[in-house]
Amino acid sequence: MAEEKFMGGGVDSEKEPENTSNQQDPSKRLKQESTNSVPYYKLFSFADSWDYLLIFAGTIGAVGNGMSLPLGTIIFGTLVNSFGELSNIKEVVHEVSKVSLQLVYLALGSSVASFLQVACWMVTGERQAAEIRSVYLKTILRQEVGFFDKQAKAGEIVERMSGDTVLIQDAMGEKVGKFLQLAATFLGGFIVAFAKGWLLTLVMLSSIPVLSISSVMMSKAISKMTTNRQSAVSEAATVVEQTIGSIRTVASFTGEKQAIDKCNKLLTKAYKSGIQESLAAGLGFGVAMFILFCCYGFAVWFGGKMIIEKGYSGGDVASIVIAILTASMSLGQASPCISSFAAAKAAAFKMFETINRKPEIDAYNKNGQQLDDICGDIELRDVHFSYPARPNELILDQFLFPYLVAGEILIDGVNLKEFQLKWIRQKIGLVSQEPALFTCSIRDNIAYGKDGATAEEIRAAAELANAANFIDKLPQGADTMVGEHGTQLSGGQKQRVAIARAILRDPRILLLDEATSSLDAESERVVQEALDRVMINRTTVIVAHRLITVRNADIIAVIHHGKIIEEGSHSELVKDPHGAYSQLIRLQEINTKSDQVAFNDQDSPEIIVDTNPNFSIIQGSSGIGNSGPRSFPVNALETAPEKTNTSVSTPSQVPQEVSLFRLALLNKPEFPILLLGSILAAISGMILPAYGVLLSAALKTFFEPAHKLNRDSKFWALIFVGLGIVCLAIYPSYSYLFGMAGCKLIRRIRSMCFEKVVYMEISWFDEAEHSSGAIAARLSVDAAFIRGLVGDTLALLVQNVATVTAGLVIAFEASWQVALIILVMVPLLGLNVYAQFKFMKGYREDAKKMFEEATQVVKDAIGSIRTVASFCAEKKMMKLYRKKCQGPIKKGLNQGLINGVGLGLSILLFYSVYACSFYAGAQLVADGKTDFSNVFRAFFALTMMAVGVSLSSSLAPDTSKAKTAVASIFAILDRKSKIDSSDDSGTTMESVMGDIEFFHVSFNYPTRPDVQIFRDLCLAIHSGKTVALVGESGTGKSTVISLLQRFYEPNSGHITLDGIEIQKLKLKWFRQQMGLVSQEPVLFNDTIRANIAYGNEGDAKEAEILAAAELANAHYFISSLEQGYNTIVGERGIQLSGGQKQRVAIARAIMKAPKILLLDEATSSLDAESERLVQDALDQVMVNRTTVVVAHRLSTIKGADLIAVVKNGVIAEKGKHQSLINIKDGIYASLAALHANPSS
Repeated sequence: MAEEKFMGGGVDSEKEPENTSNQQDPSKRLKQESTNSVPYYKLFSFADSWDYLLIFAGTIGAVGNGMSLPLGTIIFGTLVNSFGELSNIKEVVHEVSKVSLQLVYLALGSSVASFLQVACWMVTGERQAAEIRSVYLKTILRQEVGFFDKQAKAGEIVERMSGDTVLIQDAMGEKVGKFLQLAATFLGGFIVAFAKGWLLTLVMLSSIPVLSISSVMMSKAISKMTTNRQSAVSEAATVVEQTIGSIRTVASFTGEKQAIDKCNKLLTKAYKSGIQESLAAGLGFGVAMFILFCCYGFAVWFGGKMIIEKGYSGGDVASIVIAILTASMSLGQASPCISSFAAAKAAAFKMFETINRKPEIDAYNKNGQQLDDICGDIELRDVHFSYPARPNELILDQFLFPYLVAGEILIDGVNLKEFQLKWIRQKIGLVSQEPALFTCSIRDNIAYGKDGATAEEIRAAAELANAANFIDKLPQGADTMVGEHGTQLSGGQKQRVAIARAILRDPRILLLDEATSSLDAESERVVQEALDRVMINRTTVIVAHRLITVRNADIIAVIHHGKIIEEGSHSELVKDPHGAYSQLIRLQEINTKSDQVAFNDQDSPEIIVDTNPNFSIIQGSSGIGNSGPRSFPVNALETAPEKTNTSVSTPSQVPQEVSLFRLALLNKPEFPILLLGSILAAISGMILPAYGVLLSAALKTFFEPAHKLNRDSKFWALIFVGLGIVCLAIYPSYSYLFGMAGCKLIRRIRSMCFEKVVYMEISWFDEAEHSSGAIAARLSVDAAFIRGLVGDTLALLVQNVATVTAGLVIAFEASWQVALIILVMVPLLGLNVYAQFKFMKGYREDAKKMFEEATQVVKDAIGSIRTVASFCAEKKMMKLYRKKCQGPIKKGLNQGLINGVGLGLSILLFYSVYACSFYAGAQLVADGKTDFSNVFRAFFALTMMAVGVSLSSSLAPDTSKAKTAVASIFAILDRKSKIDSSDDSGTTMESVMGDIEFFHVSFNYPTRPDVQIFRDLCLAIHSGKTVALVGESGTGKSTVISLLQRFYEPNSGHITLDGIEIQKLKLKWFRQQMGLVSQEPVLFNDTIRANIAYGNEGDAKEAEILAAAELANAHYFISSLEQGYNTIVGERGIQLSGGQKQRVAIARAIMKAPKILLLDEATSSLDAESERLVQDALDQVMVNRTTVVVAHRLSTIKGADLIAVVKNGVIAEKGKHQSLINIKDGIYASLAALHANPSS
C-alpha cells in the first residue's frame, strides 16, 4: 500500500502572504493607470462580422441624426422669412405650409436615423462587452495561482468585470454614436452658417473659445470638489461598515462614541466639500448662461448691422445664430464622450494586458502525458521553492512544491511537469482546513468533483463522507443553498461536503491540508471517520498540526526551515527523546496520571489533546491545487448561532410610509436659507420664458426699417446682456443656498442614524438587512435621496411653477388662440427634451446591478481559485457565468432597441410639433386674428416653458426611491434600542469584586425562537476564580459570554454581578469592567498603537500602551516590525498572523484593566508556539481576576478552579478537572477520551 503521510506545522514569522482583496475606488485606480492606456481602436478587438454591420449602420444613423439640427436651422430661417418678408397673407400661408411639410420630412428622416444610431451602437456595445467579460474571466481562470498572490486581487478582478467593462461598453457603444452625432452637428452647423453668411459667422466664432475655456475650468473645479466629497463620504462609509461589521467588539469595548466622533469628523469634511461643489456647479451654470446670452445680444446687434450693410435677410441671421450656437453647444456636449473614451482606454489597459498574458502553468494546455492510470508513488528530488510574491524567502529547501525554483517532483517516475495538467489534477483529491464552497446548493458543490456526475454518484459520495445524514435532515435536502463561502453550514458539515466532493472524483492521490484542525471533538470524530474510509488504498499526503491525527501514518516527515529534518513512523520517531517529533509531542501531552487512567489506552506520548505543534515549522502544504499562500480562517463553531442567524431571520416588515412634513422638520434649522433659495429659484424659473419673449422681439426687429432696426437691435442686445447678468447672479446664489441646506440635512441624517445604529442591541444586527454593507449603503444612498426630496424637489417645484406661470401669462397675452393650440402639443415637446436628456445621461446606470448574479459567480471563482484549479472547474465556472449573463445581456439588447424606438419617436414628435404650431399660426395670421410677432412670442414662450420644465424634471430625484429611503431612514430613527449603552440610567459600584451568578436563565436567539439554547441554567462564578465552560459545538458556551456582556437579555431568570442584577447597572460602566479576547479577534484597519489604545476608549499614554503590549507578550514582535507600533494591521487585522492578532487583542483587553476577563476560544486556532506565547500572556493577565474561559481544548483549562460542562441548555456537570475525569461515563470524561483519540 503506497500510503505515505507527511506532517508539518507553522509559526507566525513564516505566515504565508494573504490573498486579500483591497478593492480600490475605480476612479482612483483609473487615475493611477491613466498613464497606461490602449489605442482606442483596440477596444473593438472582440467585434465580429455582426458587430461591424451594426457599427456601419449605427454610424450612418448618427451622422444623419447629427445633420438634422443644422438642416432644421435652414428650414427655420426660411420660416422666419416667410412670416417677416411676405406682405401677401395668402403667400404667407402657402410658404409656411411648404416649410411645415419640410419639417415633417425632416422629422421622419431624423427619427429613423436616431433609431439606427441608438439601437445599433447600444446592441454592439452590449455584445462586445459581453465577449470581453467572458474572455477576461476565461483568461483569469487559466492563470497560475502565483498570479493571484502577486498581481491580481479578487476584489480588483470583480471590480474590473463589473465596473471597468461598463466604462468600455459605454465607450464603444452609445457614447460613440452620441459623439458621431455631435461631430456631425458641429460640422453641419458651421457649413450652414458659412453658407448663409461668412462674415457674421466669423464674428460669432470669437465667442466659442470663451465658452469652451469657462466650461473646462468649471468642470475641473466641480470634478475636484466632487472627488473630495466622495472621498470623505467613502471614508465615513468605511468607518460605518467597520464599526457595524465588528459591532460586538465595539460594544464590548464601549467604543461607540469613538466611532461616532470619527464618523462625524469625516461627515463635516464631506459637508464642506458638498457646499463648495454646489457653489461651483451654480457658478459654472451661471457663467455659461451669461456668456450664452451675451452671444445672443452680440448676434442681435451685429446681425442687424449685417442686414443694413450687407443685405442679409432676417431669416439668414436667425439661421446663422442658431446654427453656430447649436454647433458650439454640441462641442460642449461632446466632452463627456471624450472623457468616456479616455476612461475606457485606461480601464481596458489592465484587462487587455491580462487577456494577453501567458500563464506559467496553463490550466487549458492540452499537451502532456496521459497514462492509463497511476499507482500514486510520489518522489521529491532536491526541491527548492519560494512564493512568487516573496521570491527572496526560500520556503522549501531541497523539498516539495509546484512553482519550483529548482528540483523536480515525480509521480510514478514521471516528472509532474510532463503530465497534462488537467489530467493529473483529476487524479488528485483535496480537502483543506477551511474548504471553499461555492454559492450554490450542496448537490452542485459536490458535483464540482466530477463533470457529469449522476444523482446516484453524488449520493454515494455523500454517504461515504458521512454527510448523507445531516443533508437528509435539512428541509431542502441536497438542494439546500450553502450561502456565500458555505456560511449556512457548520464547520463539520462544510468539511464533509468537501470530502464528498473529493471522493466523487475517485482520486488516486488524496491531499488533506489541516482537514480537522479547527473542529470540536465530536465534529472531528465524524470527519475523521469519513477520511479514514476514503484513505483506503490511496496515496495520502496529510498536513497536520495535531499529531494525534497522523500517528498511524506510514511515514511522518518533520519540516524545519524548509528541510525535512526527521522522517519515519510514529514508533520510530518517538525513540529519540531529544528529536524534533518528540519535542512536538511533549508540547501536546496532558501530563497527569488521572488522565491516563481515565482515557488512555497506550503509553503517555500518545495521550495527545487537541493542540497545535511548536518547533518553528514552516507550513507544509499539498502540492496540487491548494498550494501557495493562504490565510487560516477560524471555524468559530461556538458562535454559530450569532453568525448564521441571518439565514433564518424572519422577513423584516416593510417600513411605514412617512409624511414629508416630518422630513421637512429635520430641515427646520435651515428654513430661512430655504425661503431665500425659493425666492431665487422662482426668479430663475422666469428666465427661459423671458428669453422666449426676447427672441421673438429680436426676430421682429430684423424686418423693421433700417433706422428703427439700428436703434432696436442695440436695445434688445443690451436686454440680452442684462438677462445674462441676472443669470450670473441668480444661479450661483440659489445653488449655494440649496446646497448648504441639503448638505446640512445629509450630515444631520447620517450622523443621527449612525448614532442610533451603534447603540442598537446586538440581536438587531443578526437580521440580514442590518448587515454592515446594508447599513453603510442605507446611510450613504438613502440620505442622498432624502436630500433630493427636500432641497432639490422644493427648488424644482418653485422653479417649475414660476416657469409655467410666466410662460402661460406671456403666451396668452400674445395670442390666446396660438397659445391654446401650442399648449395641446407642448407635452409632446417636453417628452422629447426628457428623452434627449436621458440619452445624454446614458442608459447604463443599472448595468452593474443587472450583472449582480454573474458577478457573484466571479467572486466565487476568484475567491476560491485554488479550489477551482484543483477540481479543474474552470470550464464549469465559465459555463455558469455565461448562463448568469444571458438574462442581463438579453435585457441589454432589448433596452437598446426600446431606447432607439423611444428616441426616434420623440424626435418625430419634436419636429411635428414645430410644423403644426407654425402652420396653425400662419392660418391665424391669414384670418387676421394675430400677427407674426405674437405668433413667435407665444410659440417661444411656451416652447421655452416646456424645455425648462422638462430639463429640470429630468434632473429631478427619483421620488419613489426617495420615499422608500425616507421610510428606511425613519425606521432607524424611530426604533428604540432594547439594550442601549448610551442610556446613562442605572447604578455603578465604587469597587467590583467580580462575583457572577446565573439564576435559572432560559434563553433563545430572537432570530431563532424555536431553538432553545438554555433551559434553567444556574452557575456561580466566584471572585478571582477561573471558570471554564466546555461542551460540544452549539451547546451555548459562547452564549454565556454574550449574555454576560448584555448583548442579549435572558427570556427568564437573571444574572447578577456582586449580588446586583446586571440590568440595574449602568450598561456602559458595566461593560467597562470586562475584557474580552475571542477566538477570532477583530482588529480595526488602523495602527497597532490605535488598536491597543482602543481598550481605553482610544485615550492612552505611550507608556501604558507599551506596558500592556509587554504583559501580552506582544512587545517583542511589534518592535521587530519595520513600522513598529505604527504598523497598519489591515482589514480585520489581516496583515498579522493569528498569534500576533491574539496578542494585540490581549493587550487591548489589558488596557481596560478589567475586573472580569472573558476568553472565548482564545487559542483554539493557533499552532503550538503561538499558543504557548498567547497562553503565557493570558496566564499573567488572569491573576486576581474573575475569568470565564470557553474552550474546546481541555489542555488549556485543566487548571481552572471550576469546569462547567454545558449540555441540553443546562450545566450537566461541574467540578475540577481531576474529579470530572474520574466520573464513569461522565460527559467530561467522554470529551477527554474523544480528544485523546478522535478516531475512536
